[in-house]
Amino acid sequence: MASGPKPQVEAFFDPETATISYVVADPHTRKAAVIDAVLDYDAASGRTSTRSADRIVDFVRGRDLDVEWILETHAHADHLSAARYLKSKLGGRVGIGERIVEVQRIFRELFNLERTFNTDGRQFDHLFKDGERFRIGELEGRVMFTPGHTPACATYIIDGAAFVGDTLFMPDVGTARADFPGGDARTLYRSIQKILSLPDDTVLYLCHDYPPPGREPKWVSTVAEQKAKNIHIAGKSEEEFVQLRTARDKTLPVPKLLIPSIQINIRAGDLPPPEEDGVRYIKVPLNRL
Repeated sequence: MASGPKPQVEAFFDPETATISYVVADPHTRKAAVIDAVLDYDAASGRTSTRSADRIVDFVRGRDLDVEWILETHAHADHLSAARYLKSKLGGRVGIGERIVEVQRIFRELFNLERTFNTDGRQFDHLFKDGERFRIGELEGRVMFTPGHTPACATYIIDGAAFVGDTLFMPDVGTARADFPGGDARTLYRSIQKILSLPDDTVLYLCHDYPPPGREPKWVSTVAEQKAKNIHIAGKSEEEFVQLRTARDKTLPVPKLLIPSIQINIRAGDLPPPEEDGVRYIKVPLNRL
């Protein structure tokens, strides 16, 4: 990819879900993209709020940025997407990898969603193909599919920076789990190798951090650091990684927001349609997960 302007990146950390959202801006044209935005959700009451998303709205408006893209690295299972809300406030097109249709099919069946729910990705404005190029002003972007955590995971490579979603965490935390429906540890290993084949100085922006005791949250790494220090990858063969990842995943609980998150996120951040009483509902499948 030709050298061009370097993106300006602003991170927004949500301590409730340990999620990092990003605003990526072209300093020359002031065009921007938002990546992995959070819609706040209180599981006890079933109430949503836009506190986290409004921080992004205020930032974008305060710097007079023009949002062209609202990007999702995948259908998250640990936070609700604010993509639909941000589009209503800031404009832009909601984009995700085209394999989201596989995730929609899996979870339409698991949640027995309404008959009108479509599994062709039409809820999103754009479905990216693997290797597809896109622009944010003068910034050049490329989509690299990195499945394994979910079938639809994608990394957005934007002028020397890579936004990797959940695929990699900080080196002292390791990698994403691979036991969700459609996930696969071997596929995850191979996707990580694709990321690690990028130049060593590529800056990696992570979607989550779960720091060990005594460390403050961090979300920026490099390919070189991950290759040398990631506790799940460094010095590990594919077979060793698969064994480690599979064994660890068996010990992990279901993410506490998986049930509401998936039902919102496969709709591009839209809420389920209202029922006869005008209320929107999240469905809880008993004894399925």
